[in-house]
Amino acid sequence: MGTTGNELKPRIGIFGRRNQGKSTLINYLTGQQIAIVSDTAGTTTDPVRKTMEISGVGPVVWVDTAGIDDQGPLGTMRVEKTMQALYQVNLALIVFSENSFSIFEETLVKECMDKRINFLLIYSKTDVHTPDNELITLLEKKYHQTVYRISTADAKHRDELLQAIRQSLPQTAYAKKSLLGDVLQPDSVVMLVTPIDSAAPEGRLILPQVQAIRDVLDNNSTAVVCKETQLESTLRRLGSADLVVTDSQAFRYVSQVVPNEIPLTSFSIVLARQKGPFDEYLKGTPTLATIASGDRVAMLESCTHRATCEDIGRVKLPNLIRKFSGSEPLFDFISGFDQLPCPIENYKMVIQCGGCVVTGQQLESRLRPAIEAGVPVSNYGMAIAYMTGIFDRAVEIFK
Repeated sequence: MGTTGNELKPRIGIFGRRNQGKSTLINYLTGQQIAIVSDTAGTTTDPVRKTMEISGVGPVVWVDTAGIDDQGPLGTMRVEKTMQALYQVNLALIVFSENSFSIFEETLVKECMDKRINFLLIYSKTDVHTPDNELITLLEKKYHQTVYRISTADAKHRDELLQAIRQSLPQTAYAKKSLLGDVLQPDSVVMLVTPIDSAAPEGRLILPQVQAIRDVLDNNSTAVVCKETQLESTLRRLGSADLVVTDSQAFRYVSQVVPNEIPLTSFSIVLARQKGPFDEYLKGTPTLATIASGDRVAMLESCTHRATCEDIGRVKLPNLIRKFSGSEPLFDFISGFDQLPCPIENYKMVIQCGGCVVTGQQLESRLRPAIEAGVPVSNYGMAIAYMTGIFDRAVEIFK
């Protein structure tokens, strides 16, 4: 899937205009020279990422970004990258100095408030530019929070700011909710059905399958892993199971093999419940029954990967929708946090992948524009379950 573990760590981004001390601040907070520092405005171009442990939180990814006021054709592209980074962080540090809080900072704050991204205001370079108390008081009243005044030449500010960061970082960004803990009894037997086809990564399982195995073990239960072609014989040997979790693309076959008295769901639905807007998925999925030719459907992929003829999001699921609806809808495929090619209001519905490589906050931020615009949202696994006639069964265990 072309991803690393960094995507699942909380992200803290540093934002502001050029030459406001953003890169100096990230070096100050991490205690490492990870960002290039220069008096020349615009030294930072693309976002720079560095992992660091924060006591009480664990590993986090620091993101240093280009100036929000960058100019010219390349500058415009850098600003776009900076704004994309803003929508992916769990906490934004908005840095300003020289007693200037301009339209650029105001825009960043507004975006954070609109996207429900926690943020801190940091006045930097206090050793160079003495902060105007009237400005600081005005900002604190307007945004109902402390403005932190720091000099990176003075180490005493570091612990105070790290403590504020620790308190402001949403707990949901680092406190992981169990996938199945509330539906499993100790010593349960869980069968995990994992098809291996050309879309599977070479020599390993995909992340949701690995996460499910670990979660089952963490909940003092037994995980039995097999391909769909071994499902029937494995069930015979076991006699029964307390739960079966399958890859969504094998839903139809697996539902026919697994007796109705055994709960059945999919990896994608399990992930949707852990970190997605599950109630919105439940409400939006039946929209599939009303899709018509010409309707536009957004297919959101959280990761970037090489598509194959068996790709579930780009090939199998669109084909299933065409067959189920008997129509020819228009599909837009959007990877990562790329922008939609059309206004969100133009879409009949949005279908999101499981989101295994992003945090719950990032997934929520991605889907919120659709939800607020009244555009129905669904999830790969829930969409497949609905169109194969087993939707109620696949979500029953979580109701």
